[in-house]
Amino acid sequence: MDVSDRESAETVGAVARKLCLSIRTLHHWDQLGIASPSGRTLGGYREYLPADVARLRRVQLLRDLGVPLRKIPALLNATAADRRLEMKLRQEELKAKIRHLQSVEATVARMLKADEVGVLLSAAEQQDAFGASWDPAWGPSAREQWGDSAQWAEYAERSALRTADDWQRAVAPMQEVTDAFALAKRGGVIPGSDAANVLAEDHRAAMGEYFHCTLSMQVLMARRYVAEAGFTEYYDQFEPGLAEWMKLVIDAHARAKGIEPDTAAWE
Repeated sequence: MDVSDRESAETVGAVARKLCLSIRTLHHWDQLGIASPSGRTLGGYREYLPADVARLRRVQLLRDLGVPLRKIPALLNATAADRRLEMKLRQEELKAKIRHLQSVEATVARMLKADEVGVLLSAAEQQDAFGASWDPAWGPSAREQWGDSAQWAEYAERSALRTADDWQRAVAPMQEVTDAFALAKRGGVIPGSDAANVLAEDHRAAMGEYFHCTLSMQVLMARRYVAEAGFTEYYDQFEPGLAEWMKLVIDAHARAKGIEPDTAAWE
């Protein structure tokens, strides 16, 4: 052993601190035969010589690049062509990871925005999807009331992933059930009847395009149809008095299922 090497030898603990690695990691690499201390103290303890530390740095770099441990021993002694091939593989893997992370970051950004405003469409796109009478202010208004609820979170998460076409497909069931409510009211269907109860269930299923909706939550949503002028005007355009009639139908259905509308709670 070169005298200068002997004087520069370092313990496992000292090398671990220098390279910001754990002693356990160094022992593991030693056991695998990837990088081992080749020096000995006078007392017989193993030490890392400068060449050992240099090898450890190469191992550490390759691990940081994502090279599997099983490939590292051969790669440390590989030809330039083989090293370049492995680095190109790592480069392509990193590019794929970067693309994935960029996609994830974009989704997170959309989720943050959706949590603020609800629907991530322009006012014109919202009216194309929801109808000319749709008020884009309803989204932020709903957030003020329900923003801390799990349902708003679910709604925002779905919204973040939806395009204008997705929204048109999502709202189609609600439009269909609204038209069916209007037709049933004109036809004299009685709240609490089998036909009316089917409509109530269809309405709750349509709500499921936005968030999981229980009977109690459906009752509270219907309450807004008559309590808030914007909702009343929206539904009454399909049939005069439709908002109130929808509430009667939904309340009667909930009552038949054991839910008292007057004491319904958001779940």
